[in-house]
This record gives sequence, structure tokens and C-alpha cells, in this order.
Amino acid sequence: MALLIHHLLALYLLLTTSVARAYENPLISLDYGVFQGRYDSTYNLSYFRKIPFAAPPTGENRFRAPQPPLRILDDVYDTDQDFDMCPQRTVNGSEDCLYLGLFSRPWDVRSASTTSLKRPVLVVFYGGGFIQGSASFTLPPSSYPVLNASNLNDYVVIYSNYRVNAFGFLPGRAVKESPSSDLNPGLLDQQSVLKWVQRYIHHFGGDPRNVTIWGQSAGGGSVVAQVLANGRGKQPKLFSKALASSPFWPKTYAYDAPEVEAIYEHLTNLTGCANATDTLTCLKEVDVQTIRDANLIISESQKYTTSTFTWGPVIDGEFLSDTLTEAVTSGSLQTDLVFGMYNTHEGENFVPTGLRSQNTTDGFNSSIPSFHQWLVGFLPGLSPEQIRLVESKYYPSIGRTETLDLYNSTYVRAGLIYRDVVLACPAYWIASAAKTAGYVGEYTIPPAQHASDTIYWNQVNPIQQTDELIYKGYAGAFASFFKPGIPTRIS
Repeated sequence: MALLIHHLLALYLLLTTSVARAYENPLISLDYGVFQGRYDSTYNLSYFRKIPFAAPPTGENRFRAPQPPLRILDDVYDTDQDFDMCPQRTVNGSEDCLYLGLFSRPWDVRSASTTSLKRPVLVVFYGGGFIQGSASFTLPPSSYPVLNASNLNDYVVIYSNYRVNAFGFLPGRAVKESPSSDLNPGLLDQQSVLKWVQRYIHHFGGDPRNVTIWGQSAGGGSVVAQVLANGRGKQPKLFSKALASSPFWPKTYAYDAPEVEAIYEHLTNLTGCANATDTLTCLKEVDVQTIRDANLIISESQKYTTSTFTWGPVIDGEFLSDTLTEAVTSGSLQTDLVFGMYNTHEGENFVPTGLRSQNTTDGFNSSIPSFHQWLVGFLPGLSPEQIRLVESKYYPSIGRTETLDLYNSTYVRAGLIYRDVVLACPAYWIASAAKTAGYVGEYTIPPAQHASDTIYWNQVNPIQQTDELIYKGYAGAFASFFKPGIPTRIS
């Protein structure tokens, strides 16, 4: 009996050690490389911080759809390292930036492909006005508080880079007609990650049939774009659920509209490419710093206009075949479950600060004529009669909303208009067009400005303990949507 107990104890220790090593050093073999992950006991996470999902978009691949990742011919690829952000609005970054990070509760890689053990998958896109942002993470990673809202939460999270500003959203007829360039490559980067998930996520214990996408601000706008493409036309269906938090969706033009052709021309002028025989080839050859500097000038020139941040999605006829309103009214969207969120006062982050004061700042003040000036500039497509209706009927100088008993401020009034046009209505529209069920929520906790709600779900902070009921209710609803698809209960 003593000998039997000894053997059983030895077997138990062997199995425990083996599983622990599988947790601590997950090693995943894909068809283009072998990737070494890590385990962190403090947060109880297995993670891979850097996995290439596409080839570097450099040289001829600049402004091009992502190409297949290069084969890793060396030894095991150590994923526990940072990766560069893509070239930014004010920071160079690196064009070699198409990487993703992945984390989840620990799992035994030996059974990761077992169907019964597959877990839901969450793919997250960062915000930043389509001009900046990065997915590289340290521990604890962004959105960890959602995973941690309940001990029952168990899903795989992916954060990926995508190209921004001119590198990710250069519009124009020249791009469309080029055999080695593509419109909306930033959105195609995101779609490439979703295709990567379909092909490889089962190796990491994820279920490719249960994928949710999520993003906040321009990340939410990215969710809108992916929903518009998902399963429509020639585009594959790559996910079934989508959460758009404060989805930033500015005016979208056709790829060759005068407004976007002017942006292309502006970029060629600023980079010294205007007189080149082939302006697009010239743009592919100039250095990153030159384009970054031009990006900044163009972005700053469009503040407080209907284009807002200038760089963003265009209707390209392939990935995005129609506008948001056209797509929604067509009844052809294919995403099963959609959840949209917006914040009560978040439009105020994007309107001229001068609208708050009697003193004129940057050309605006709190007077009614100044408000009218801003409104006409913000919505130039409206007729004088439509502008009159906006000012007198829909957003009067003194009014009420569903969650505001009274407002009498020019600044709040302008903020509500901006919120509804760019952030709230996109949330309502895509939720209303879900195939199975759609949900919309409004975050009202003061100050309820843009990104105010992220305090409960983005990074670990003390308020998640001091306001535990709100934290677990809000983050728990998100987690519940990521799993069964119902955002009304804590998982």
C-alpha cells in the first residue's frame, strides 16, 4: 500500500509539474513559425505579446493590403517583447508594425484544440481618431478588468495593430487604380487579424465560431466598418458579435470625391511629390518622417469640420460598398448580435472650446450667431431650411434630452449635435440592423464625456474596488456579451 501511495504521489507531482509548465511556457506551432508564450501568476494570465500576422508593409507594400506573414526560419520566436506602433500623428513609430498580442486565462496547450474546451474569442481594435494608437501591451493588459469582473469569465483576447493616418487611410483615384495599392489598408489590417483568428485561434484554445469584435472611439468606428463588410458581397463572415463603444464614424466620402482628392493632393504637395511623374510611387518612396509631418499638418487643418480628423474610411466599392445609412436601410448586414454604447456628454470633447465662453477663442464664442457659424461648418451638406430645423426643433437653445432634464448652454448644445451625428447614431444604426438582436446603452455617470466609461474597464484602478457594484455591473455586462451575447447580466 505504501508503495502504491508513493507511485500515485509521484504521478500526481509529474502531472502537476507538466501542466504547470504548459501554463508557464505555452509553445504554439503554426505553419509559419513556432511561438513561445509566457504565464504571469500575479494576474493568472497566459500571454503572447508579439505575434506577426502580416508581412511588414514597407517599400512597395506601403498603402497596400496586408500580405501573408513571413516564415520564421530561426529557432522558437519569443513573443514576450514589445512591438512598435505604426507611424503616428506625432510619433514616427515603425512601418514594421503588423503584430498582435494575445492573452487569456491559462490553459493546457496539449488540449487547446479539443472542441469541448474551446473558448469565446474577443478581438479588440484601439481608438485614436484613425490617426494614432497602439496595441502593444504590458501586464495587466488593457480590458483585463472585464475579464477579471467574474471568476467565471474565460475567453481569449487579441489586441492588434493596424495602420493609421495616411499609411492606413490614403484615399484617391490614384490608389484605387494602382495594382500594388489598396484603399482602406488600415481596415484590411483588421480584417487580416480576423482571418488569422479563423485559421489559427484553435491552437490557443479559442473557438473560431464564437468571435466578438470590440473597440472604443475610432476602435468603435472600426467595429462599424467591419460590421458593414462582414459577410456582405464578396467579404467573408468572420465574427458573429460586435460591441461598438462610442463608435467614432465621421463623414465618409467616396474614394474619389472632391473632398478626398483634395487630401491626396495636399499630401503630395507637402511631401514634394506633386510634380512627380507618378505621385503614388513617389509617396511610397519618401521617408516616414516626411509623411508623418505632412499627416500632422493635414490633420490640424481639419479641426472642427465635418471631416473632423481627416484620415478615415472611404467608400471603396469593395470592402466598404456603401455608406452606413445605406447599409443599415438595405437590411443586408450579417452580424448576429450588436451592442452599441455612447456617453451623454462625449460630443463636448470635439467641439470648439470657445463655445463655452463669451470671449472669442479660436473664432468661436457662446453666442447664438457663433453657434450657427459652427453648425453650418460642421454640417455643410444641410440646406438653410434643414439648418433652421436643427436650431429650432431638434436642438433648440434651451431643451431637454432623454437623460438631460435641461440644457441651456451653447457648448452642451453643440456637443449633443456632435455626439449624435458622429458617435451615438452610428451605435443606434448598427444595433438596429443586427440579424438576431441589437442593444444600445448610454453611459450617464458624470462627467460622461468621451472615454469617461473606460475607467471601469480599460486598466486596473482603485475605483473598481470603491465602486464595485458599478464596475461589476458595467464590465460584467460587457463580459456577458462576449460570451453568451446578452449584455444584461454578470457572467
